[in-house]
Parts: sequence; C-alpha cells; structure tokens
Amino acid sequence: MSFITLDHLCVDFDERFQLNDISWKIEAGQQWMLTGTNGSGKSALAAVLSGAGKVIGGSISGLPKRVAVVSYEAQQALIAAELRKDDADIMDVISEGTPVAEILEAVCTDSTLAGELVDKFGLQGLLNRSFRKLSTGETRKVMLIRALASQPDLLVLDEPFDGLDARMQHLLTEHLQALSSSTPMVLVLNRFDECPEFVSHIAYIDNGSLESVVERRDEAAYEELYRLLHLKTPDVQIPPADPAFKLPALNPEEPLVQLNKVSIKYVDDVIFSDLSWTINAGEHWQLTGPNGSGKTGLLSLVTGDHPQCYINDIKVFGFQRGQGESIWQIKQYIGYVSTALQWEYRVSASVRNVIISGFFDSIGLYSKHSEAQCNIANQWLTLLNMQGRADQPYNSLSHGDQRLLLIARAMVKHPPLLILDEPALGLDDMNRQLVLALIEKICSGPSTTVLYISHHSADQIQGIEHHLAMPPREVHS
Repeated sequence: MSFITLDHLCVDFDERFQLNDISWKIEAGQQWMLTGTNGSGKSALAAVLSGAGKVIGGSISGLPKRVAVVSYEAQQALIAAELRKDDADIMDVISEGTPVAEILEAVCTDSTLAGELVDKFGLQGLLNRSFRKLSTGETRKVMLIRALASQPDLLVLDEPFDGLDARMQHLLTEHLQALSSSTPMVLVLNRFDECPEFVSHIAYIDNGSLESVVERRDEAAYEELYRLLHLKTPDVQIPPADPAFKLPALNPEEPLVQLNKVSIKYVDDVIFSDLSWTINAGEHWQLTGPNGSGKTGLLSLVTGDHPQCYINDIKVFGFQRGQGESIWQIKQYIGYVSTALQWEYRVSASVRNVIISGFFDSIGLYSKHSEAQCNIANQWLTLLNMQGRADQPYNSLSHGDQRLLLIARAMVKHPPLLILDEPALGLDDMNRQLVLALIEKICSGPSTTVLYISHHSADQIQGIEHHLAMPPREVHS
C-alpha cells in the first residue's frame, strides 16, 4: 500500500532550483535513503515531503500531518530567528536568547522521550543555556531531540550525522534503528558508510530528477550505485597565488600562534581552562574532541572572533592581543571555513565574487579587485567544476556547493594560516575527496600552515602530524 505518492511532480524553489517530473512511491514499511551529488536536488526532494516549494506540475498525495525535519536549513533558520531578537530590541539591550529547554518545549509532544534523549545526548546541563551559545554539534543535537520527541508520522533527516562526534553518531544510529519499526524515515546522506542497516531503499537524484531507485537487498544494483558516486578524484593542482597580493612579512623566528593558559568561561560554565598551545609555521595540526569540548571556541580565540580573546594571553602573528591591533590585522593572515561562517555568508554575491572576497576577508565583495584575482577565481571555479556558474547568485546554490566555494575562498590567497573547521560537511564523496586532496597539497607546500577539525576518522590528511585533543567538557546543571 502506498504511503506517499509523487506523480510526475514538478516543484519550483523560488526560481533557484526545480525538481522535474518526479514519480516516486513510498510504501508502508519502507525506509529510504536519498543520495546524489552536491546540487542534484536530494535535499530539495526531502524538503518537498514537509510541504516546501511551489508545485508547478503533477501531484503529491498522502503526506502525513506531522512531519519532523532536521536539516542545515532548519538549523540555520532557528539560529537566524534567535539573532533577529537582537535586531528587534528597541531598548538596545542584547537578548540573552531562548533557553534550550524552551526551544525543545516549543515542539516536543512527548516530554518523557525528550527527557530521555536529553540524558542520552548529554544535554542535561545545557537546558537553561541560551540556544545561540551552543556549539554547532550541540545545536544539531537539539534539532534531533525536537524532531524525535515530536511524535512525527514521518521523519525527514538531512545529513543527521554531520557535526556529531563518533559517540553521538553511534547513539543516534541505535535510536533510529529502534524507531524504524514504528516510524517511516527518509534520510539524505552523502556517505554510504553512514547508511543505517534498517534502510530498505535508496533513491538516486541527479539534476533535479529521480534517476533510479535501488532496493538495498539488490547487491548488484547497490554496488553499481556506489561506484557511480565514488569515482576517483584525479590529481589536483592548486591555482597559484596572486603575485601582486603581498601580506606584511612575518617574523620567521616567532610562532604563528601562542596561547598561554587560555580559558573560555561564562557565568555558569567553563568551556575549557588553562590551555597552552604553540603553533609554528609549517606545523600542521588536527584538533579533535567531543561535541561541546570547545574546539570551535578555541579557534575563534585565534581568529579574534571570540570576545574573550582580549582577556586571555594570546599572541598571533606577532601581535599581543589587546595591545591596540585591529581584527583585520589578524584576519589578513588567515583563511577560514566553518559552519558558522556559512550561516553568516548570506549576501547576494555571485559565485565568482564569493571566491574573490577571500582576498579581502569580507562577507561579500566591496573592494575593487584586479583582473589577476578574477582569473585566479575562475581557475578555482574550473577546479570545482563550477566554471559555467560564475555569475549565478551564491545563495541559489545547494549547501554542499556553498561549502565548496567557501573552501576556495579560504584558500585563494594562500594564507599563512588555514583554519578548516569540519570543511567536508555536506559534501558528496567526490567533492569530499577533492577537498581532502586539496588540503594534502597545501600541507605539502611551503607557505601555509593548516589547522583541521573533523569528526570522521576516515577523513585523515597526509601531512598533518600534530594533534591537540580537547577533553570532554564537564557540564553541571
């Protein structure tokens, strides 16, 4: 018996993307994985199941009333709503933001289950904390609890494991396995190794169309689809630096970064304390630790984006923080990629201009650029197979394609320090392998030091030989 039926369905998403002639049936008892390359439309098809998009042809029937969604877009929308509370404050008093407990209570209909998941996912001590003060992984946990405890008739999970540490990925898989006997699910996944055992069917989407449907038990068809999505990345060459773009020279005798017993503390919480770390030019580092251990906060001390960088003993690129240096004096030496940056990069810039903006450390392009810089950006677009999309709006791209552009933006000026905070999140396998190969090339060169965060043990980078492991944070209610 059909549960949901899409019959020659065509859907428009604000003239940015279209799904074309989708015919698909989700039968009772089936559990689905949607896959495809970045920009193929897999997230758009998942979003249609929650009522997103404008139907311009065909039909969709059988959608249940209660559909719970976890996605980058839903996570970003919730964070953006929190930030708008500051914009709307007419008293010029910065809002503390909504506590996690209220964020959960707004949609959770099963309070017992919500409490169990809070305990399982380690959020007990964070219920009174502002949602906006959580780490990326912690906000993803909140999104998952909201969805799982809302008693949905259909659960749509777009890259549910991204941003979670290994332990949390295992706990979530176990919970979904137990839930699969009673709740239909559609999972959008780029990584085949994350596909849970309970998934019975796989749909492959390409260029806005449903190209094939594979039963998990059909081993030959499954292997063929796996090979299609895991083509080997050829040897890559990094586009050159702009010879006219010169940064002020650094003292080769000094470390790039020197942190002396630094801490990040709030009134009710200590993220980490008494941490010392020295990064010398040419030393490539991987930073690891469970969700909430302070990895992103530590990096924000280095970049100058954390307000507590001025009350800590921090020296970067020869500048002692708090001695009158500007944040732009620091940022000129840094290339940076993170989920937070992707959420912040919401301007109406063209695809090419997003890459060029990396020369100026700006969100959007407001400075006059040279023909050489434009040519270098074009070379990056060719490397990313986006040469035909140079003039498209950045905000019309899929999450994965946006991430690729921000990686190119970070690398374009060949910075002395390249900070990559989960750079491969949201990337399909081919693009993930491309990015990992690019990072390895950079590590083998003489000009850039790399700081790298990844929760995936498979995404190791040859050339990264130094490791800083953050301990779990002690959270008290």
